Amino acid sequence: MHADAVSWVCTRIKRNSRASTTFFLVSGAVAARAIDPSFDTNYGITWGPDHVQSIDQGREIQLSIDNSSGSGFGSKLSYGSGFFSLRIKLPDKDSAGIVTAFYLNSQTDRHDELDFEFLGSNKGKPYTLQTNVFANGQGNREQRIFLWFDPTADFHTYKILWNQHQIVFFIDTVPIRVFKNKTNIGVNYPSQPMQIVTSLWNGESWATDGGKTKIDWSQAPFKAQFQGFNIDGCTSQNSNTQPCNSSSYWWNSEKYGALDSIQESAYEDVKTKYMTYDYCSDRSRYPTPPPECPQ
Repeated sequence: MHADAVSWVCTRIKRNSRASTTFFLVSGAVAARAIDPSFDTNYGITWGPDHVQSIDQGREIQLSIDNSSGSGFGSKLSYGSGFFSLRIKLPDKDSAGIVTAFYLNSQTDRHDELDFEFLGSNKGKPYTLQTNVFANGQGNREQRIFLWFDPTADFHTYKILWNQHQIVFFIDTVPIRVFKNKTNIGVNYPSQPMQIVTSLWNGESWATDGGKTKIDWSQAPFKAQFQGFNIDGCTSQNSNTQPCNSSSYWWNSEKYGALDSIQESAYEDVKTKYMTYDYCSDRSRYPTPPPECPQ
């Protein structure tokens, strides 16, 4: 069931009894699980196969890393637009130096890429989430936020909306980054077919405290779990992604062309309370702000 339809049904049922609401939520969860495809339908292991475990008949995948190898998986197809998501539970313990990544990548020389990178931390300290946007090989657009919840305690849904209007990174329903299409002023915008990729890897040279805090391998193996292998995307196997801008795809509709007022408020709240770095504000790096700033 489409998310808009689910929202409408939830609203209708909540007007009835508490028992009806409970029944719908349980039934809806069971239905969603029943139609959620297994991992092998849309994805395949890309590296470290002996560090990948399939759970619940492929409804969950666990990546692990130790001092011999990390691991990863990727989509079998590439996409030219879509609303991409995975449910992820991050490594616990003292995970400093460990990077859990969920991203889109065009796999080309002058590549496009949209990154979620979760930077491990010492136990008791908040996880840092770094996002980045590459277009035509140009990146260096990092933003970082502290997560306002414990991402190791349960699964959360991380989403990337990519259409011809904007790119939006979400945590559950909260937008945490927006990158608008500003090609009209000469800013490159991702337009190449991209594969969905995940990995669990050694980033101790930079990920935690600027590389000062190294991985404690006595805590290994570090494990991350992934669920939700359905893909809402327009497949594109050649360089022309123009057909993927069609309004026949729901994520290209006017509704997804800009944040609504509630989303705008939530986005501003994230920037005010949790953002720790924004390349747009880094004058030592960019004395003149990049043309796409502010976003």
